[in-house]
Amino acid sequence: MNIGMVGIGLMGHGIASNLVRHGHALGVLEHAGNQPLDSLVAAGAKTFTSAAALAARSDVVILVLTGSPQVEAVLTGEGGVLQGLQPGSVVIDCSTAIPSSTLRMAEAVRAAGSRFLDCPMTRTPKEAAEGRLNLLVGGEAEVLDLCRPVLQCFAENITHVGPVGAGHGMKLLHNYVSLGMATLLAEAAACAGRSGVAPDVFVDVLAKGGGGGTALERLKPFLLAGDPNGLRFSIANARKDLDYYNAMAADADAQRAIAGAVLATLDGALAKAEPGALLPEIAAILAR
Repeated sequence: MNIGMVGIGLMGHGIASNLVRHGHALGVLEHAGNQPLDSLVAAGAKTFTSAAALAARSDVVILVLTGSPQVEAVLTGEGGVLQGLQPGSVVIDCSTAIPSSTLRMAEAVRAAGSRFLDCPMTRTPKEAAEGRLNLLVGGEAEVLDLCRPVLQCFAENITHVGPVGAGHGMKLLHNYVSLGMATLLAEAAACAGRSGVAPDVFVDVLAKGGGGGTALERLKPFLLAGDPNGLRFSIANARKDLDYYNAMAADADAQRAIAGAVLATLDGALAKAEPGALLPEIAAILAR
């Protein structure tokens, strides 16, 4: 199958590598934010300087972008995907996006005679490289069935969440809970340090009780040894995702007092953080 990809960052590079490995004819959009493309080109991938040209030769276009503004620009901007999209093709948006934007973009894709799935991911670049991502899919079941062989090239678990927009909605719910837990633990760790509780005691007691779980395990390398790589997710991206969650909750007229507090904490930490700082580093920032 001819597949076009826009967004060869840490996650996108792993996805692209697995698509090539499974024999798909891959085209990628050249962009300054990409990871190095050398290994993909050596494996047979072709590069394009125009999203429209990339879309024109693709049965499936996969987007792995930072957020809704980037998705909207790549799809609807000058020289964008919609200007080259072939009728009957499928756009799969693996980005993290605001559902209300997703619905508008899906309608624009449908108006061009093509189909749309929102297909955000959970897990990390490590699982992306291993072909073991979790995918949360919004869209029609028959379109998912058509695309499932492509998605299985880089996913271990594929969950059909509901209609278009539901995938991105579920991703924001997931990230609110997971990033919110990590932020809460980081704030508690900062308080522990100021209160004379040793990091190893803090981690040990929580792990044996109600504070144990994935978030603590990912923060533990930083809390015990100053290594933030247990959770390779930037404070900036966490702040963006919580902002998106608050926007979704506002659209749904849902309660969001706790989400607003998490967003405020991330805002404050981001203002004090070094560029590219990872989420576990909040524990040190809040302890200053």
